[in-house]
Amino acid sequence: MSRSVGALARMLLVSLAIFTGAPAEAGAWVQGLYGTRGFQLWVPEGYAPETPLPLVVALHGCFQNPDQFAGLTRLNVKADAEKFLVLYPNQATFANPTQCWNFMLGSNQERDAGEPALIVGMVDLVKQHYAVDARRVYIGGVSSGGVMAGTLLACYSDVFAAGMIGAGAMYKAATTVSGTAWAMELGSIYSPDDRGRDAWVCSGRPRRTVPVLVMHGSADSVVNPVNGEQAVRQFLQTSDYGDDGVNNDSVRYVATWTGSGSVPGGRSYTVKDYVYGGELLARHFVIQGMGHAWPGGDSRYPFADPSGPDATTFMWDFFRQHALDAP
Repeated sequence: MSRSVGALARMLLVSLAIFTGAPAEAGAWVQGLYGTRGFQLWVPEGYAPETPLPLVVALHGCFQNPDQFAGLTRLNVKADAEKFLVLYPNQATFANPTQCWNFMLGSNQERDAGEPALIVGMVDLVKQHYAVDARRVYIGGVSSGGVMAGTLLACYSDVFAAGMIGAGAMYKAATTVSGTAWAMELGSIYSPDDRGRDAWVCSGRPRRTVPVLVMHGSADSVVNPVNGEQAVRQFLQTSDYGDDGVNNDSVRYVATWTGSGSVPGGRSYTVKDYVYGGELLARHFVIQGMGHAWPGGDSRYPFADPSGPDATTFMWDFFRQHALDAP
């Protein structure tokens, strides 16, 4: 990213923030541009510049845009109630006609390159102009946005305190377009343990664990549910390296608690927790009978399964338990 493009993006964000007014007592949208991608920022009700707030980065899936993803998830309503900012990057149609994030391309699977770098650039831009608690920045998404969220969590674990992968896959589940079709149908051909180390390396071999929430429908015919299992295992392996710098099974792919629940008149689900070193490092929801959807989503929007549990609430409840260590 050139300095001139970055300066232009900052100027655009400032001017539009002033134009919308970002009122302190009412939630407001702010439109922005960073490099070749646009974004929308939700500033919650009661925002005050003197009080740093958490920031959730929300990545839409294919055939979606920020407005639709915000409506589907009701994330802005949650943000107003719980007081956090929400950043919605927007995939450009010139980059992908279906607005999928191009997670399978090698240029988008490394740090400081491609779409991940653009999204982190947006985060930095928001931090410059809004009061953001840098220890509590989170990333989540669905479908292609879920896979890209996993890439960002893998390669920028110094930026994101925790992440959520909805109906997605592990880091580098596929590295080609043809490989993506195979992985989505049958699961990745790559070892989650190997990809766990790759993720740790991508972030610069940090000494920290990387908490992840994974949610998947048992009847997902677009992204095989095995991809959710692989994502959990991959990030647990990343945390195994991160907690002490070596692969020694200090963190294992063994659930420490298993439970279940159901929505009255709706779907049932199972949940597995992985707690190591006193920290909830992974939580895995499998929603019975659900297809490729956002659980508990608003039925007025595509890819909603209103009979499922409220994924937005579960996501925020998971995020709020995690923060980066103070500098």
